[in-house]
Amino acid sequence: MADKRGLFLTLEGAEGVGKSTNIGFITAHLEENGIEYILSREPGGTLIAEEIRELLLAVHDEPMSELSELLLVFAARAQHIEAQIEPALAAGKWVICDRFTDATFAYQGYGRGLSLEKIEQLQTMVQGTLRPDLTIILDLDPSVGMERASNRGELDRIEQEQQSFFHRVRQGYLDIAKAEPERCLVIDASKPLEQVKLDLLKALKQGLAKFA
Repeated sequence: MADKRGLFLTLEGAEGVGKSTNIGFITAHLEENGIEYILSREPGGTLIAEEIRELLLAVHDEPMSELSELLLVFAARAQHIEAQIEPALAAGKWVICDRFTDATFAYQGYGRGLSLEKIEQLQTMVQGTLRPDLTIILDLDPSVGMERASNRGELDRIEQEQQSFFHRVRQGYLDIAKAEPERCLVIDASKPLEQVKLDLLKALKQGLAKFA
């Protein structure tokens, strides 16, 4: 067991905001500073959770109910936390995660219109007191983001939603950031990549100061 618990950093944002590119920058910065970390994603992160991810994102002949989607997300999260996130944090490693529960509030809460109170109940049941220490939200106009996502290739089930859905998701993220300014930092992902990197560096320095 490590003397100091690791730091839990999550990167959030809707489709096409550039999370993968910027996660690469974050991990390079951590390596330069000699910080041990693991990189993961949600839904997913473990063998079982990745299988649930495939089920969530695949296009099915049978429509998936919104409640089923929500429960599957938390089922994957429960596995992810127990098998990967908590052991890494306990060992003193940083956990860098591409999306976490903020995405559930944004997508299933704001996007689908499911009860935020029910999502909070599931959050407590599955996570206990576990919350990210620092969350970076990459913000971008959904029309730009979806154009980027479309250029990547075939869209998954959620990426095929209407533009209005992603506008609600974006608003969800912005509301979360407004409610928790100490944890969340919003970065304008429409800026040139070099400027986005500078903004990310500022966020990472905040995290490093907290971890020291």
